[in-house]
Amino acid sequence: MPSTTKTSRDASRPGGIDPALRRTTTWVWPGAVVVGILVLVLAGFYTGVTAVQQLADPGAITRWGLPLTKTVHNITWSITVGALVFAAGILPRWSAGRSRKGASKKNSAGTLDDEHPAYRRTLTVAAAAGAVWTLAALGQAVFTYSDLAGMPLNSSAGFTSGLVDYVQSISVGQAWFWMTVIAAVVTSLVFALRSPTALGFTAVLALMGVVPMALIGHSASGDDHTAAVNSIGLHLLGVLLWMGGLVLLMLLVPVLTGKVRAAERGSADQQRPLVQVTLQRYSALAGLALFTVAISGVVNATVRMEHLEQLLSPYGVLVMAKFVGTVLLGFIGLAHRQWLIPRLGDPGSPVNRLLWRLIAVEILVMTAVMSVATILGRTAPPKPEEEPPNASPARLLTGYDMPPELTPARWVDTWRLDWLWVAIIVFLALWYVRSAVRLRRRGDRWPVLRSISWLIGLVVLHWTTSGAPAVYSNVLFSAHMVAHMTLTMIAPLFLVLGAPITLALRSLTARKDGTRGPREWMLALLHSGWGRFVTHPIFVGMNFAGSLLLFYYTPIFGFALDAHVGHELMNVHFLITGILFATVMIGIDPLPHRPMYPLRLVLLLATMMFHAFIGVAIMGSESLLEAAWFSSLGRDWGASAIEDQQLGGAFMWGIGEFPTVVMAVITVWQWWRHDKKTEKNEDRRADASGNQELAEWNDMFARLAAQDAAHEDAARRGGTPDSPSGGTPR
Repeated sequence: MPSTTKTSRDASRPGGIDPALRRTTTWVWPGAVVVGILVLVLAGFYTGVTAVQQLADPGAITRWGLPLTKTVHNITWSITVGALVFAAGILPRWSAGRSRKGASKKNSAGTLDDEHPAYRRTLTVAAAAGAVWTLAALGQAVFTYSDLAGMPLNSSAGFTSGLVDYVQSISVGQAWFWMTVIAAVVTSLVFALRSPTALGFTAVLALMGVVPMALIGHSASGDDHTAAVNSIGLHLLGVLLWMGGLVLLMLLVPVLTGKVRAAERGSADQQRPLVQVTLQRYSALAGLALFTVAISGVVNATVRMEHLEQLLSPYGVLVMAKFVGTVLLGFIGLAHRQWLIPRLGDPGSPVNRLLWRLIAVEILVMTAVMSVATILGRTAPPKPEEEPPNASPARLLTGYDMPPELTPARWVDTWRLDWLWVAIIVFLALWYVRSAVRLRRRGDRWPVLRSISWLIGLVVLHWTTSGAPAVYSNVLFSAHMVAHMTLTMIAPLFLVLGAPITLALRSLTARKDGTRGPREWMLALLHSGWGRFVTHPIFVGMNFAGSLLLFYYTPIFGFALDAHVGHELMNVHFLITGILFATVMIGIDPLPHRPMYPLRLVLLLATMMFHAFIGVAIMGSESLLEAAWFSSLGRDWGASAIEDQQLGGAFMWGIGEFPTVVMAVITVWQWWRHDKKTEKNEDRRADASGNQELAEWNDMFARLAAQDAAHEDAARRGGTPDSPSGGTPR
């Protein structure tokens, strides 16, 4: 009994920690290091990736240093991202009960005195992890060159010059160079910035490292280049958010103290323990990350294996081990969310101890999984990923063999899933339906037609990014134009009528503890200077029209055809451009700028004319856009390249006109509804005031008529109305 009392008293002191938890946080870190190294060594010996190479061996330092630094790189990268996400949207910056305006004093460390200890420690962790991340990325650049060149590490001029050429000319070297730059910039920003807003954008920059890592994975080649790159990109994104937050939670155990204003769904604001609020917010993010990791991992494995028997190969065994570890982590996370977190009590309670011990076990399992993933990335998959020796010109240019001739039926039944857009579309569909159902359950009305419009827009978006337009857009200009106009004109029309911003603002819970959740970030971006700029009618119109000229008559078009990143950026740009334009023209979501209805019709008319002008120009052109690309594909069916381009111009004209006319009709209808609503409001005010305003107007007109009559009478008599006798005043 005395020990229990002492434990509770020690845990309840400000900044105190339960001794049982202190022991947990003490052994988990050396345990994670031992587990990570042990699994790395065993997996390396099992697959043979660390064995002496027969032709050109780079030496033991490179053979073992390469997977070791890769593991350190991935772990510290995830910790940096996790810390930035926590600072941007999970943890409060200021301690409870202290005024933000009074936060002007700085202590000897240069940080504000009233910053919450958890927030302060989070930034310290981000800075330390970022520094190690930068060094690990630099080490990976050196080790990958040593491994590729088959040269042990040395300081000779030949090794140094080869390393410089490797970074400048080879895609893997370029990727690690940019990864090092991203890590260094992020680390510098963490040292310089402290506001959640700035750290949120820094987190986005840190996540941009997913792009070079996805492009250089050996899964990025093979028969389905798009599926491989996008699935591994989603996989990395999920791992970063999941593991980084998990490690950070254990590092924050001593400082997750106090209470914050928070509200559970359907209840009023109340003071709740910070540790419970933090765990609930992270749990929601981790659940989404787990789902992303699991699905993308399965897709990535199917791209690189053809038969179930290949699961018994060294590569397949590692895949199964990684999958089992992921499932185990998922069950532990589910136990956290469903049972432990809602029952959190005093710092020394058994539930709290069990929760943190399970988190420690999660860290050990996650470290083992990361080590397996590192060796897996260096293990040759069963399915060869090199281009076949007899690859066709289309395969060499696009990464895929030439599809069969495009017929009307193939516009419907031809598919090649783009897993990045599949993930986005599934998430948006589930979020929208769940949010609409939540509004209806609490008694709020949400029109069914808006939900139908949103889902139709997502179906159109899915067809454009994974259907025939996506399959044929790199071999037919006309198919590319169909994809372009659908992304810009048709899908946004339905998505905007779904009013997603309004739904989000009404369904998301507003936070009361000073942190920024999804709702707060949405409002901040909407009302920011950048938000006002990109939604201004002048910018929207210029961007909508100017993008056509800049894209098709500059090297940007070639970049979108040749590079996977360029293709995805093209899709994102076209879609956002169309959404901004449709939102300003016909949207009901709140915007900083909303042009008058006559101006909207003028903008729509100008857009229609501009589309017609560009479309007719392409139809009549005899000069082939990106001739080096479209004339080198070896396409032996269909119209010639120039004839297909002219057909694409017709598609631009035709597809662009119909949605514009629809938006014009909707604008006129909204204008009519606005006038009717204004008229009803005026009639209602008149009825409430007894037509007082109308009576005042009638009285004014009567006085003016009397004055006019008096002036006319005086003029007839030759005097003025001010003269008593009617004559001319003396």
